Amino acid sequence: MDRKTLNDLSYKVIGCALEVYKTLGPGLLESAYEKALVYELNENGIPVESQVEVNLNYKGMNIGEGLRLDLLVDGKLIVELKSVEELKPIHYKQLQTYLRLTNCHLGLLINFNVNDLMAGVKRVING
Repeated sequence: MDRKTLNDLSYKVIGCALEVYKTLGPGLLESAYEKALVYELNENGIPVESQVEVNLNYKGMNIGEGLRLDLLVDGKLIVELKSVEELKPIHYKQLQTYLRLTNCHLGLLINFNVNDLMAGVKRVING
């Protein structure tokens, strides 16, 4: 997928996240935002999978499920959802690792526990 198409996809996902935030507001559990965002993405015709298990290989050996993606949008964009007081460096590192291990180029880290959702949306690029 070229960068423009990936950027367009991320823009649509952010638009759906804004709709969820506008409707629900801050302060809920991450799982509530996940379900609502999956609903919005589906309503907008955007393919999404939630709680995607990713099997990992370590030096050629399958070590089983090593991670679970909150959302995988159109098979190309990882969305990691949070509902925390403040995003910490470990949240960024977690998404960077997910991107590297899945060979995805772009991820969105979205924290719904903020006064302005756009302040809680961070793009993370692999590489």
